[in-house]
Amino acid sequence: MKTSLLSSPAMTVWNIVGTIALGLFIYIVYEVIRFLLHVRYVCKTYRDLPGPDGTHWLYGHLHQLPKTSHERIEYGMKNTIKFPRFYRFWSGPRANIVLNHPETIKVVIKTAEPKPTGFGGSYRHALPWLGPGLLIAGGKKWARARRLLTPAFHFDVLRPYMDIYNEAAEELLKNIDLCAEKGESFETFNVVSACTLDIILRCAFSYRTNCQNLGESHPYVTAVKELAEAWGVRSRNPMLYFDLIFYLTKTGRRFNKNCKFVHKVAEEVIDKRKETLDAGHVPEKKYKDFLDILLMARDENGNGLSREEIRNEVDTFLFEGHDTTASAISWILYALATHPEHQTKVQEEIDHVLEGRESGRLEWEDMPKLEYLTMCIKEGMRLYSPVPFIQRQSTQEFTIDNQTFPAGTFMSIGIYSVHHNPKVWENAYQFIPQRFSKENAAKMDSFAFIPFSAGPRNCIGQNFAMNEEKVVIARILQKYTLEVDPKVEVKLKAAAVMRSLNGVYLFNKRRQ
Repeated sequence: MKTSLLSSPAMTVWNIVGTIALGLFIYIVYEVIRFLLHVRYVCKTYRDLPGPDGTHWLYGHLHQLPKTSHERIEYGMKNTIKFPRFYRFWSGPRANIVLNHPETIKVVIKTAEPKPTGFGGSYRHALPWLGPGLLIAGGKKWARARRLLTPAFHFDVLRPYMDIYNEAAEELLKNIDLCAEKGESFETFNVVSACTLDIILRCAFSYRTNCQNLGESHPYVTAVKELAEAWGVRSRNPMLYFDLIFYLTKTGRRFNKNCKFVHKVAEEVIDKRKETLDAGHVPEKKYKDFLDILLMARDENGNGLSREEIRNEVDTFLFEGHDTTASAISWILYALATHPEHQTKVQEEIDHVLEGRESGRLEWEDMPKLEYLTMCIKEGMRLYSPVPFIQRQSTQEFTIDNQTFPAGTFMSIGIYSVHHNPKVWENAYQFIPQRFSKENAAKMDSFAFIPFSAGPRNCIGQNFAMNEEKVVIARILQKYTLEVDPKVEVKLKAAAVMRSLNGVYLFNKRRQ
């Protein structure tokens, strides 16, 4: 008896394959139609908004961005001047609403709207490095982390850190001394980054290293710098949004290698503390530091954070706790070096506060007394915003300037732009610390100066950072007068944090 071809096993397999292929084809067609309808809707929604011309079908406005970071900053400021409240900017097929005025920024920044981590969202590209920690997480996960970690930055916890600030600053002075002995200028970012890394490791993790005594840039500092640069490169090229393509490139492979390295550092910090706690050797401290809180945290069911969750928070705070502060300190020192009249006033204030004190160390009670230094720090962070911009994604419909935007809108908050917006700041590119005198600050829009962001998602460690900046800068200016090395041109380089293209080289002359 002959077997029918239609009932043969081979034919059955082909039927299954054909059904799957047909289903896949229908699914692809459905997704393409859905995408085209979405593009049509998005184009209609954002088409008539103010913004630059010359939109490319794939790159949007990204192809207009100049090649150098310094020129990209200038490009952004040209748009800010032309559209001083907000404008539409196409990042590939995705529209961004760039907010650059206090009145438009506050609509978004007063909310806890999440960072964009979906396809096309810039924070998605940082997830392999930082994970969904406090910086990137949204919704309930962010709210839980915020509640959990806030006690680590209470004033009673910050007070004992003064000794660490001073000790780390003294190590920094030794490195600066070496350059002075040779008659050379010192590259500010390298030595300051090692100092701020030392501080965050000791304060937040009670972890001691010799990171300031390597004689060169610390490998962790170098890795973070490269990770931040790769993050920016990927966010500017829609073709690199795809993981498969990005990780085949040289930049992607280096990014992956650096991720593994910084994760290893974080895990080493965690494991060392866990070993200490498991052995019953609890350090005698009057407070719980950041890592204590992470390791001892328990939810309502008695469950602690997973190893990956702890590592995400450690990676986040190692990055935010040293890199942004190093940027702020370096640029403030540069600003004071280029404005000797303000540097002299700061030094006179420091001398007055430390008068008769042999140790030369600043104490907790000294912080409010450094009023002019505080004004210079704030003006330095306005002029050279350590974090140039941040992004959010709306979860609900919102309105700005009578324009309604749908849920899912990407919003870029231009911190550098609002800090230099001529509609907000007079003589925006000049270093004028008096802007932040008590009298002037009282009249200022609270959303005109946002170096630490603002609202519920503001920087949890801003008081920690401000005190650290005061101590480190004061200890340097107590001992030295700074001058700019004229042989090295200083140009802004915006990435995850604001850097200098060629570094910032300063001469340090010992004060008499």
